Amino acid sequence: MKTSSCKAKGRKLQQWVAQKISDLLTIPWGKDELIASREMSQSGTDIRLIGKALELFRFSVETKAQENTSIHAWIKQASENQIPGTDWLLFFKRSRSKPIVCMDAETFFKIYKELLDAKSRNT
Repeated sequence: MKTSSCKAKGRKLQQWVAQKISDLLTIPWGKDELIASREMSQSGTDIRLIGKALELFRFSVETKAQENTSIHAWIKQASENQIPGTDWLLFFKRSRSKPIVCMDAETFFKIYKELLDAKSRNT
């Protein structure tokens, strides 16, 4: 596969994630918005979140659209790019498959407990 095709595949996943976060937060995404897909080969998280977007979505997002999985290397990269005060979050997918999310198990259980606590307060 050509390098340009690989980058296009990666860019498409980044844009999909940015759109999903935008829909969730009802905050527009794009080049000069609070949510943006970082240009390929730039350092830092793959999804740039600033201001209100980062307050509402406390994750440092890494994306990988590759056929060969290197989960441990990807997690290492996600944690190295982690913004202070956020948890890392990894989205990855292969061709003709749905995106998958990977996160630290302790973070998952912390979030789930917060949801259960909020639900019990509302009932």
